[in-house]
Amino acid sequence: MTEPVAGQSEATSAPTSESATEHGRIVVGVDGSDPSLHALRWADRQAALTGASLEAVMAWEMPASFGWGGAVPGLPEDYDLGGSAARALGEALEKALPPERAATVNPVTVMGNPAQVILDRGEGAELIVVGVRGHGTFRATLLGSVSHTVTLHASCPVVVVRGEAEQSD
Repeated sequence: MTEPVAGQSEATSAPTSESATEHGRIVVGVDGSDPSLHALRWADRQAALTGASLEAVMAWEMPASFGWGGAVPGLPEDYDLGGSAARALGEALEKALPPERAATVNPVTVMGNPAQVILDRGEGAELIVVGVRGHGTFRATLLGSVSHTVTLHASCPVVVVRGEAEQSD
């Protein structure tokens, strides 16, 4: 199970506020890409329609070279990857939503595999929303697909929001 980053302002379990209990919780995966911003906008509209609380989740992982006993070349030793993820999530919220709507979102940053983090945060949620980049099947097989993994393993309904279709020349 993934653990929340220390110092982040998010709940480690399902929200306990009266509104969240009455109307449920929607979890949306955000990575800053255009498809994830489309998913964030869709989830925000759904939360407004249903009265659910909205939790925007961004996962981050340690670079692979950390596991080999060395620091990542070019990064200062005291570089805060979790803080960078929190800032990136804040920027995504500002970019995708009007300020009054962004202020109602519960931002969550967690170190871990993105699909697993979304699945863990989605426990007890009414709905999970993810964006999809639309990689072809071969590329998706090589890279893995967060949206595919989440749809296969989620304990609640999942909405996959497609971004704008890529133009082929």
